[in-house]
Amino acid sequence: MTTLRVRLTGTVEIALPPEQAFTMFTPSGERTWAHGWDPRFPSPGADETEPGTVFQTEHGGRESVWIVARCDRGKSISYVTTTPGERCGLVTVTCEPSANGTRATVSYDLTALSPGAEGKLGRFATSYPSFLGHWESSIARAMSAERLQAD
Repeated sequence: MTTLRVRLTGTVEIALPPEQAFTMFTPSGERTWAHGWDPRFPSPGADETEPGTVFQTEHGGRESVWIVARCDRGKSISYVTTTPGERCGLVTVTCEPSANGTRATVSYDLTALSPGAEGKLGRFATSYPSFLGHWESSIARAMSAERLQAD
């Protein structure tokens, strides 16, 4: 049996320096802007970006398991993720300086785990540009709200 595999890459602009923008893509950092994102750590450690760290999420009606695969603190982080019975793969975010602060390159390499899961994965691939657009606007809104609270 061969199933659908998608490799997707896009960018998100963030008006912060790369070291600060990077925190938006850590497990807990996503809480600040991703509505409903609430990672649970079965074995919490001092550094949630340490390779081997495991966490679980329930997001968008799906239960997923994530493992930090690689981390170059302040620059990039990679996760292995699986949604049992649906999909499995690698998610990587790399932060680089840009004219406006940071350009975060977000890559997903996902494989459907069954023929029945191909439709959802195909829809995700088709909507990937708007998915990242939503990330960008959600991060900007969270940053604006944070600035207002600081004033």
